[in-house]
Amino acid sequence: MPLPRTFRGSNYFMTHRCTIITRVYTSGGVVGECYNGDEFETQGEVLRIIAEEIAPRIKGLDAFNIEGCWQAMRPPSYNILRDRKLAMCAQACVDSALWDAIGKALGQPLYKLWGGYRASLPVVCIAGYYEEGKTLADFGREMETLKTAGYGGCKFKVGGRTPAEDAERVKVARTAVGPDFVLTVDANQGYTLRDAVAFSRLAEGQGIRWFEEPVRWYNDRLDMAAARNLTGIPICAGQSEISRAGCRDLMVDRAIDVCNFDASWGGGPTEWRRVAGLAACFGVEMAHHEEPQIAAHLLASIPHGTYLETFHPDRDPMFYRLVANRSNFVDGTYALPRGPGFGLELDAGVIAKYRT
Repeated sequence: MPLPRTFRGSNYFMTHRCTIITRVYTSGGVVGECYNGDEFETQGEVLRIIAEEIAPRIKGLDAFNIEGCWQAMRPPSYNILRDRKLAMCAQACVDSALWDAIGKALGQPLYKLWGGYRASLPVVCIAGYYEEGKTLADFGREMETLKTAGYGGCKFKVGGRTPAEDAERVKVARTAVGPDFVLTVDANQGYTLRDAVAFSRLAEGQGIRWFEEPVRWYNDRLDMAAARNLTGIPICAGQSEISRAGCRDLMVDRAIDVCNFDASWGGGPTEWRRVAGLAACFGVEMAHHEEPQIAAHLLASIPHGTYLETFHPDRDPMFYRLVANRSNFVDGTYALPRGPGFGLELDAGVIAKYRT
């Protein structure tokens, strides 16, 4: 789906929204279905891995043997000559559809099968992008619009300007919505450690809930541990990891307070739930990088889950148009789907129009 304008973070930009819809057919007649991911450039290779390397390995297996199916899908990630993330994304697609089939077979929503801790979640909108011609006042109006639309907070983009410029943008955002609106900031690895610390000092007093991926990728664990001690703001990371081991190391090195591992990038809900167990051992909160169609059930199932991340409809038309039965945001919260599995009803007309 083409976006109405270009959305820019610190070192990247988005012009389209895309996804993969995966269906698993069982001999009992249950069809598991989910959609995952947003990587257009690699989508073709992920689809090939699903069709040629994963499907033959799980055909004929018991869908309720979810651990056995997960292990059977593991070997494609052993290929050392390609990006392992591609295989993990492919595995995530199938793992998600398998879990949907299990929920449908049992007639229960997945958040209940996974723990059932709560039936609704506070919802935040990822916004505050760098857009050409956007003024400080525009950022304030954007935050007001989000609050009026029922969002309970915002994950605000930083890291693409100087610390002073970004801190000023955050101050305008906070002034526009008041102290009760959740405000996290996300540098997408855009700052050096020195700049991350400078930003935190300039933005002091703005009630920042957490500072996501504050530093550059090439020394991130050590620099995030330092930022955690120097900034006084909780640190969030994990979306750039593709396995429980990577998230484990972030926790062991005391680099994070919040882990936002992405089930669609890291092997599916099965692996995310393992990471959530690790996080409970380390006293780390769990978030989820985007993907609200999956994240809602995962986050609602555990006591240390945080906020459901969504986008404005302009940035993610998929969630607002593909999901036919999406519930509205009310007073900053999102009610979990009550149908079995992920409880998603996907719009066949939208699929037909945008299918590639």
